[in-house]
Amino acid sequence: MSRRVLVKSTGVITAAVAAGLVAPGTALAGPRDGATTGPATAPGKKAPTSANGWSLEKEANRVSTVWTRQVSGTGLEVDVRIGDVEAILLHVVRRYHYEVEQLPRVDLTGWQPIGGLKKDGPESNLASGTAVRIRPGAGASGSLFPLQVLTVRDILADCEGVVRWGGDDDPVDESLFYIGLGPDDARVREVADRFRVQEVTPGLGAGVTVDVLAPSQRERAKRLHREQRAH
Repeated sequence: MSRRVLVKSTGVITAAVAAGLVAPGTALAGPRDGATTGPATAPGKKAPTSANGWSLEKEANRVSTVWTRQVSGTGLEVDVRIGDVEAILLHVVRRYHYEVEQLPRVDLTGWQPIGGLKKDGPESNLASGTAVRIRPGAGASGSLFPLQVLTVRDILADCEGVVRWGGDDDPVDESLFYIGLGPDDARVREVADRFRVQEVTPGLGAGVTVDVLAPSQRERAKRLHREQRAH
């Protein structure tokens, strides 16, 4: 580029800034492929959320907080919100796979677009990547044997109230497990951190034999059940 052309181009840009056509500090180059121009949500307008308060995602694995994750030790994978939610829901899936029923790949689903879901119901949490369906076609009440239900209750107690089960909702959906707290609740991070530590500690975490019939385990599970049914 010659000096004359460079000086001329600089003058045009300076004039544009002075006229308010280009904001100072704003790049003049066009957006990269797939990038957006401007904020995703208008100023002052709250981003749409699922029923539990987490922001919705339009897609997975591309400009998103939702990505496909492997469920270690199971051969399964699922689209889920990365980070704390991932640590918690994958722990639920692993325990279910090891202790309730071994799952083929078709029996586990995660993120779904909000368009096909009830926007004001618990299933909307799938659209924020904060829920999973285990055995999607078995959502009706009574889809599990009594001992399986006890194990599910123990898994929920293990999550200390951070995870809710659709089997306790009205209408019932026994296939649905979702984060029951909002993104700003400190308990989400605390439980996720505990599961992350257990994951790398021999003798702890999913896959370790748990006596769900032990009195202490039963009492813990019953207490949480009462608390969650009350809300």
